[in-house]
Amino acid sequence: MTPQQISQMQAARFRKLAWPMLPVVLRTAQCLVGHHGHTEDLAQETMIKAMRAIDSFKDGTNLKAWLLTILRRTHIDQIRSTRNRPLQLSLDVNGIDLPASAASVTEEPITSWDDPEQLMSRFDDQVIIGAMGLLSEEIRWTLLLVDVEQMEQAQAAQILGVAVGTIKSRTHRGRALLRELLHDVAAKRGWLGAKEKTS
Repeated sequence: MTPQQISQMQAARFRKLAWPMLPVVLRTAQCLVGHHGHTEDLAQETMIKAMRAIDSFKDGTNLKAWLLTILRRTHIDQIRSTRNRPLQLSLDVNGIDLPASAASVTEEPITSWDDPEQLMSRFDDQVIIGAMGLLSEEIRWTLLLVDVEQMEQAQAAQILGVAVGTIKSRTHRGRALLRELLHDVAAKRGWLGAKEKTS
């Protein structure tokens, strides 16, 4: 058996454990790269690497963390191999235009910017992905793991190779930046009440 081949037992274990996690890998890849074709390429390469490395996964440990670690390393490898560094954007989001949506400007105003569930339900996926794409890579990864994948901060810290305190700081900063980006979209769509517009 060559290094590229896998046994039937490995393939069966991969199908049973890792394959059902494909939607998680796809969702995370989409938030990272945004472009549909690149999303599928990144997810496919991640799953191939996971299949080849399935023997290294220990039963009883966190499969999602294991897969997202492979995804992260694969994404870094792709960036390095193409020498295409991600665009670095200023944290000052004034003047940045996010993708518009067909949402009506006559919808009810957003009543609370402190209720994440209400906020997220108002914005379509493309707007949220577009806003996430404007964040730095480190903050985007942190929000993907902590808020999107609902991982414990200690698990996110382990995947990203940083201290838990760094994850806490990035989460706080990232949520504030994302809220500011979505606030701008809400203002353009007429979703803000008079109080929110002036604050």
